[in-house]
Amino acid sequence: MKKIAVIPADGVGPECVREGLKVLDAAAHKTGFKYETQEYDFGGDRYLRTGETVPDSALDELRGFDAIYLGAVGHPDVPAGILEHGILLKIRFAFDQYINLRPVKLFPGVWTPLRDKGPDEIDFVVVRENTEDMYVGIGGSMKKGTPDEVATQLAVYTRKGTERAIRYAFELARQRNKDRKLTLVDKSNVLTYGHDLWQRTFREVAKEYPDITPETAYVDACCMWMVKNPEWFDVIVTTNMFGDIITDLGAMIQGGLGVAAGGNINPEGVSMFEPIHGSAPRHAGKNTINPIAAILAAQMMVDCLGEKETADLIEKAVVDVLASGRIPDLSTRSGIKTTEIGNMIAEKVADA
Repeated sequence: MKKIAVIPADGVGPECVREGLKVLDAAAHKTGFKYETQEYDFGGDRYLRTGETVPDSALDELRGFDAIYLGAVGHPDVPAGILEHGILLKIRFAFDQYINLRPVKLFPGVWTPLRDKGPDEIDFVVVRENTEDMYVGIGGSMKKGTPDEVATQLAVYTRKGTERAIRYAFELARQRNKDRKLTLVDKSNVLTYGHDLWQRTFREVAKEYPDITPETAYVDACCMWMVKNPEWFDVIVTTNMFGDIITDLGAMIQGGLGVAAGGNINPEGVSMFEPIHGSAPRHAGKNTINPIAAILAAQMMVDCLGEKETADLIEKAVVDVLASGRIPDLSTRSGIKTTEIGNMIAEKVADA
């Protein structure tokens, strides 16, 4: 029996998570996957009511779960950064979720802004280091509010953090068994010290994987090639900041935020899965948001829990519904209700 903590959080998060759980339940009935869920009310409303984001006592409780399923974080009445740091980053750091895993996969029937590119050309994975870089929050300011103000934000890279992300990416390239190629994306021609560490570590670890072709690319060139020749990529490994940026570009070329899911992974501990879109508060409660990214986040979650049959069943159902043309527009303008999309996919699972 797997235990899953559910944090619907803000905006459209609750309605997207509801559909994800609906599809998961349908798949679990088919495969015999046993799980139980417990919901937590962490989010903007709780913060406005109590001043709490995720209390330390709740972190202790979450350690007893096998995975965390998150909706979306962001509330219009809470200043930017409070919920992101108090929920997302707090959980990532507390559980040492050192990998941010982002599949960039175009499904049949999904429109991409890239002309002449299809599912065969857009199918790669970004492994983003998830607990270092500028996200550690080291820095400061002086003479604030004056013409002489100075602000610093320190990017921190450790050998341990760098190596474990790179090693995870090599293992993933081997597991995917696609092009068996791993591309390190950095800016080592300018960011001399930290990215020199990444380059050296990458070369050293690559010697242990002679079956994987190691390549390197500067992040600006990577952005160009993701648009022009996405088929060049199999697995990408990169730093926290650059990974944050290029995965949003990846979401666009795979059809938009409505189909983009991600995982915050600790291979030895508790991982957290989420759609990468925001909370979209203006759409909240209208039953118009596309829940497919949240459904695919649930698919990633059960896959990482070792329930491959359940995960494959969910992904195939999503692919079949998208390929059918029943959802002609994945935006909120499609005219298809959130619950209808969830029902379509759950029914496809049940009929498999």
